[in-house]
Amino acid sequence: MNADAPRPRAAGSGRVLVVNAGSSSLKVSVVEPDDTIECTSNLRWADAFPSAALAEFVHAAGPVEAVGHRVVHGGADFTGPARLDPHVYARITALRPLAPLHQDRALAGIDAIRALCPDLPAVACFDTAFHRTLPTEAHTYALPEAWRARWGLRRYGFHGLSHAYASARASELAGLRPSSARVVSCHLGAGASLAAVRGGVCVDTTMGFTPAEGLVMATRAGDLDPGMLVWLLRNGIEPDDLERVLEHEAGLAALAGHDGDMRAIRADADAGDPRARSARAIYAYRVRTRIAGMAAAMGGLDVLAFTGGVGEHDDTLRAAAVAELGFLGVDLDPEANARARADARIGAPGASVRTVVVTAREDVGIARETRETVG
Repeated sequence: MNADAPRPRAAGSGRVLVVNAGSSSLKVSVVEPDDTIECTSNLRWADAFPSAALAEFVHAAGPVEAVGHRVVHGGADFTGPARLDPHVYARITALRPLAPLHQDRALAGIDAIRALCPDLPAVACFDTAFHRTLPTEAHTYALPEAWRARWGLRRYGFHGLSHAYASARASELAGLRPSSARVVSCHLGAGASLAAVRGGVCVDTTMGFTPAEGLVMATRAGDLDPGMLVWLLRNGIEPDDLERVLEHEAGLAALAGHDGDMRAIRADADAGDPRARSARAIYAYRVRTRIAGMAAAMGGLDVLAFTGGVGEHDDTLRAAAVAELGFLGVDLDPEANARARADARIGAPGASVRTVVVTAREDVGIARETRETVG
C-alpha cells in the first residue's frame, strides 16, 4: 500500500470513502457508519482530472475501510453494486458509448483511487440499479424484438442513487411510511430526471437508454423527435457533430447560454432577458408535464420531492414547475418555498400532496451499498 494511502481501520469501523464523479465536478467525502459526513470536498473538473487535489483529500481523510464509486451506467449487467475487479472494470468501460459525459469520468476516479490506494476494497455503485424494477410497459421501446435482444435496447433510467435516497427521505419529511407512499422525486441539476417511486420501488422515470432522454438539462435537450435527428443526419450534420451538440451544446446552453448554468440564467431572467425567461419557462414546462405523467404511473401522488442543485436552491423554478398542478393536489406555501434551503416542507397547509425539498445525499446510498458489498 502507498505510504500516503488511507489505512483500513479495524474491521467493522465502517468509514467509507465516496467518490462521486459528475459531469462538472468530482465530489469526494468520508461517510461514517451513522451516515454523517466527517469531511467532504467538491473538486472542480475542468480540462484535466484533479489528481493532486484528490490525493491531498485522501491523505487528509485518514483511515477508511473501503471506497465506493458512483458509476452512471450499469447496462443490463449490473442490477446492484459490484466489487471492482478487472472483469467489472472492463464491463463498465464497454458501456462508455451509452453515457459518454459520465462514464469516462467515473473510470478516471476509479483509476486515481486505485493508484493512490491499491489495496483498498473498491465497489462500483450504479445509478441504473434503482430502476431495475421498471415494469415491462415502462422500460420497453416499441422497436423490433431482434434489435432489443441484440443490443439491450430498453429504458434503464439514471440518477438512481439520488432518487432512492430522496424518495425515502421525502416520505419521512412528509410523515408517511416509505413502504406505502407514492413519491415523485425531481432530481434537478446539470443533469435532470424524475422518478415515480411507489412503496420504495421505482415504477417509472424520465431518462431512458442513455441519460439524454427526458427533461431539458444544462447541455442536453431531453426528449426529441427521432425523425428530426434522422433528417439532420441526411442533410449534412455529421454523426460526431450531432453527438457533440446533443451532449454539450443543447438544452439550457442552447436556449440561454452560460453553458447551461441555471444560476446565471436565473440572474439574466430576473434582469429581464427574454431568452433566459423563455429558457426557464421551457425547463419548468417539461418538469411540470412529466410530474403529471409520473403520478399517472402510480395512480396518484402523495409526496412531491425536489432535490439536486436546481431543485434545492431555485425557489422560483420550483414554483413555476408546480404552477398548474393544483388538479393533482399540489400547492406551495410561498414563504416556506422561498426560505427552503435544506430538508424542508414547502407545501401549503391543507394541500393533499406534501411537497418537500430534500438535500441530495447520493453519498449515503453509495456508502451503504459499499459496506454491504465488502461485508
